[in-house]
Amino acid sequence: MTKVDTKEITITLPDGSAQTHPAGTTGREIAESIGAGLARDALAIKVNGEVRDLARPITEDAEIAILTWDDEEGKETFWHSSAHLMAEALQALYPGVKFTIGPPIDQGFYYDVDLGDQTLSADGLEEIEDKMLELARRDAEYERHEVSKEDAIRYYEKEGNEYKLELIEELEEGEISFYEQGEFTDLCRGPHIPSTGDIKAPKLLSVAGAYWRGDETNPQLTRIYGISFPKQTLLEDFLERRRKAKERDHRKLGTELDLFTFDTEQVGPGLPMWLPKGTTLRETLREVLQQEQIKQGYKPVCTPHIGRLDLYRTSGHYPHYEADQFSPMVTGEAEGGEEDGYLLKPMNCPHHVKIYQNDHHSYRDLPVRLAEFGTVYRQEQTGELGGLTRVRGFTQDDAHIFCTPAQVKAEFKEVIDLTLKVLDVLDFEEFEAQISLRDPEDTEKYVGRDELWDRAEQDLREAVAETDLDAYEEPGEAAFYGPKLDFMVEDALGRAWQLGTIQVDYNLPERFELTYVDENDERRRPVMIHRAPFGSLERFIGVLIEHCGGNFPTWLAPTQVQIIPVGDDFVDYAETVAATLRQEDVRTQIDTSDETVGYKIRDAETQKIPYMLVVGGDEEEAGTVSVRSHADGQQGTVSVEEFLDRVGPEFTPALD
Repeated sequence: MTKVDTKEITITLPDGSAQTHPAGTTGREIAESIGAGLARDALAIKVNGEVRDLARPITEDAEIAILTWDDEEGKETFWHSSAHLMAEALQALYPGVKFTIGPPIDQGFYYDVDLGDQTLSADGLEEIEDKMLELARRDAEYERHEVSKEDAIRYYEKEGNEYKLELIEELEEGEISFYEQGEFTDLCRGPHIPSTGDIKAPKLLSVAGAYWRGDETNPQLTRIYGISFPKQTLLEDFLERRRKAKERDHRKLGTELDLFTFDTEQVGPGLPMWLPKGTTLRETLREVLQQEQIKQGYKPVCTPHIGRLDLYRTSGHYPHYEADQFSPMVTGEAEGGEEDGYLLKPMNCPHHVKIYQNDHHSYRDLPVRLAEFGTVYRQEQTGELGGLTRVRGFTQDDAHIFCTPAQVKAEFKEVIDLTLKVLDVLDFEEFEAQISLRDPEDTEKYVGRDELWDRAEQDLREAVAETDLDAYEEPGEAAFYGPKLDFMVEDALGRAWQLGTIQVDYNLPERFELTYVDENDERRRPVMIHRAPFGSLERFIGVLIEHCGGNFPTWLAPTQVQIIPVGDDFVDYAETVAATLRQEDVRTQIDTSDETVGYKIRDAETQKIPYMLVVGGDEEEAGTVSVRSHADGQQGTVSVEEFLDRVGPEFTPALD
């Protein structure tokens, strides 16, 4: 009898330890060999950087990590499988439904479906949830089947699903797989969790419209958003955070506090208009940063809202950024047959490059720091717009630093310090720093030579390493012209937002042939650093409103003091008090309405005004005010001078 040799493979665990297993061992078996608890919690496995089903065999040596709910990729896999479970429920409840794509997202999942003549409203979501729970309890396995392109086409031709057929046409032979659970089969690359039984607490959140592949010329589909959890308590915690988020929703508070408004019909969607109070808040943020920038040697500039197409061809924004731009205003044909015309600027950097080129520069002049609060425009899809956090016209606290290669790290660290000051003064205490790098698998979407990218990425890594920042790397998230450091800020409800950003760029200086003269009288290429501590004023303010629930720090509040006369006879004294406060640059209003004092106080509290000063006969006679704090209630009666001495520092912002 011939002896058959069994191939052994080496499995390296996250802690660096190694195990030996027979070739063909599955992720489930590896988890079981480590411990019963891990095997029970395991959702998927990462094999040499690729997330896979636990049931797939491993045939070669590999570095692995067992993924659970505590891992982001574990959650993604869980939510992807939940989208398939929802699809099976829809298939049972809405016969003839056609499925398109159903991915996981940051918080949950969605599925875009074509319901034909059937309709679905938010009222129908509970029925689908109940069906999902019923199907989940069967504990059906998610099974992967690799199929030929011919068989995949045949299957979906029989189903009459033109959407899946379009997707299959773009796939290569050998990379097509179906997943099946219960009565549902879907075209999918995976991965998935072991079975539906892991999904204990699904919740469908909303219904929206979406165009197939995001193209408004394609059919409109129904998008169903949902989320799910392995435990009911996790769902309850999520719903409580969601309830609090609705209370803090910046769109709701922005209306209640008279900060901004939208007119989608005549002005257009995604184009906020700032009301007087919102403009005051916005300008205060702007002034604080401008003052700090002046201290740090930045020079203010101002550039037009449009530029010629040739400017953006040179920078690479056109066509590399074409999908996010408004259509150009074509005025004719340039030399070489290309379109001539203008473009609403999608970024400020090309204009700042031209300002740098306006003068000759020596190494003694560098770094040159140019700063502008410049408005830019992006053609966001209507379905992607959301209050201030996703708009079509927004203002960036944009600056560009032109420096020598030897100055890059020092300048980069200075910008990190400035960004941290901004976050600190507004009480954003929790954040992560993300080093956003080029996608090595898809280099065509970037401009510039490999050696320039390598140098920029190394500069960024070294600068971050010399700070106290804990940073992680994220391939594929770089700008098309250079790597960047993104600040992922966590708000009071635990949600992450990308706000400030800093970018190292060797490519735009080369594309525009920027130069400076070095100490040897030779022309050299400067390096360009792009930076925006706020990111954009619109998004920053939207996130800030929700972070603080509209209770802005006193220095930022649009109205810092509301004076409440107890009757018409004391309006003149209120005016005298207001004049004294305004002399000290305190933003002060007087409530002269006919309402009762109690109503006026409640209204000021609703408006979240930091201080209320009630004045009547006793106060006028004594030259005092009765102080009430929005945060701490009644504070007693004092003179105006004493009030200013006590709380005056609260009115003065500083990035110290």
